[in-house]
Amino acid sequence: MSKISGRNQLKGTVKEVVKGAVMAKVVIDYKGELITATITTDSVDDLDLKPGDTATALIKSTEVMIIK
Repeated sequence: MSKISGRNQLKGTVKEVVKGAVMAKVVIDYKGELITATITTDSVDDLDLKPGDTATALIKSTEVMIIK
């Protein structure tokens, strides 16, 4: 497996994959919390992502906003 510099890695279970023409929504359950990501359908196909798979969400951001 490749190494990566990102440290915010959340390993969970794929709950849902909704593919569109170009982009797909992937929902991962991480300890009861849902993480939703939008990635290309090509990436979904390359990773062969499907519900029940174990996958890791890598969160890399230069800005975090919070609103209440």
